[in-house]
Amino acid sequence: MNALGKKIRLLRHQKGWSQEDVAKRLDISIPAFSKIETGITDVNLSRLNQISKLFNLSVVQLLSTSDTEEDRESLNELADLNKKLQLRETEVIDLQKKVIDLYEQLHKK
Repeated sequence: MNALGKKIRLLRHQKGWSQEDVAKRLDISIPAFSKIETGITDVNLSRLNQISKLFNLSVVQLLSTSDTEEDRESLNELADLNKKLQLRETEVIDLQKKVIDLYEQLHKK
């Protein structure tokens, strides 16, 4: 993933938007937006302008590659939230298994 793609991904996460949300706002397909985020597709000036307006930034701000402390904090927070989400998902799966076991026990009698 290139620096621009990382920045777009971070901005998207800060807004709480999915790739689908941004793709719709840009009037492109989800795979096309995913390729922008991952750096597979080079972004032309028109698309850069469209993306910068979407996030209320200038093109210069969007292209700025300097990692600010705020960016690093946001990335760390995202990583922490992802870990917490994975733990919760595991807990939910475990609880679902318990409910199924209890249901089966009740219907065996």
